[in-house]
Amino acid sequence: MYHFEHDYLERMGWLHAEIESQIRDLPQGALDWSPGSDIPSMCVLVTHLTGAERYWIGDVVAGESSDRDRDAEFRAEGCDQNELITKMKVSREYAGEVIRKINYGDLSNQRISPRNGNEITVGYALNYTLEHTAIHLGHIQIIRQMWDQRNIESRGVQK
Repeated sequence: MYHFEHDYLERMGWLHAEIESQIRDLPQGALDWSPGSDIPSMCVLVTHLTGAERYWIGDVVAGESSDRDRDAEFRAEGCDQNELITKMKVSREYAGEVIRKINYGDLSNQRISPRNGNEITVGYALNYTLEHTAIHLGHIQIIRQMWDQRNIESRGVQK
């Protein structure tokens, strides 16, 4: 018997581990640093992606309101790496609780998005969650590269 939850949670765990590898051992200034106007910091991105995971898995799939304040996610600052790692751990644990209750046949069940009223399937909501997290992993990787490059250049170190 295929166990969807195992594969799903493995993928989410892998994405989170990759994010953790990018933020590990960074000073607070790096986590709050933005490389330009309208470009979110790593702190904002982790706060936002965990808020989005909770929304799509909790609000949409499970029908459990998170009272999410999406706009506040984009104002996040001052979270150290341990706080950000904890946010991801809490998100994975909650996802596990919800996903373990889903049967393979439930993936085609319809849900209404509380945010925009669109009708979507459970499978769509879960896939979108992983896609969204993966996109922000890429953003975090690029911001980390920019941070590292900025610091190399500020020390006058040549490649």
